Amino acid sequence: MTQEIASLKDPTGREHFLGGEITRIGRAVENDIVITSKRVSREHTQIRREGWRIVVEDMSSTNGTILNGERLFDIQQLRDGDQIKIGDVVFTFFDPENTQQDNVLPILEIDTAAGIVRLNRQSVDLAPKEYTLLTYLHARLGEVCAKDEIATAVWPEYADGVYDYQVENLVRRLRTKIEADASKPQMLVTVRGRGYKLLGLG
Repeated sequence: MTQEIASLKDPTGREHFLGGEITRIGRAVENDIVITSKRVSREHTQIRREGWRIVVEDMSSTNGTILNGERLFDIQQLRDGDQIKIGDVVFTFFDPENTQQDNVLPILEIDTAAGIVRLNRQSVDLAPKEYTLLTYLHARLGEVCAKDEIATAVWPEYADGVYDYQVENLVRRLRTKIEADASKPQMLVTVRGRGYKLLGLG
């Protein structure tokens, strides 16, 4: 019977099952997965379980851990199909429980410290006002934000000189960047007669 636990598959096709609480990857022989390369630090990366989640963390390695083409700077939750590059070795993460999870919303990540927005792990290029609107709504996740509140937050330089159509146009532009179908928004929704709200992120 197939072992129904998450695993990493290396370029040779070998599966490394993630059965323990922590799986350590590095050059040292003490690691659970050993990569004998000078580009790999002795303790390079670790993957661990946090409740129902499986997360990956770089252990201050010299050359970094690359997740889906981008260097890892903080702890990230792994999702089925993610690619983790350590040195010159690329592992693919497989999660058999993925088919049992109902992920309705796209995966939207907002790193306010770095000013980066990612949709399904891909960077999204936002104009300054689009970014301001998104972070404002994100700070009030699930709350209805009135148009005049949004106007004050996004256009503080114009005081009372912002019209509803400007807010509506900005919302429309942001939706084209973060929604799979801007005409049928799943995340940035309209609450008729009250304003807009950002729903819980994936």
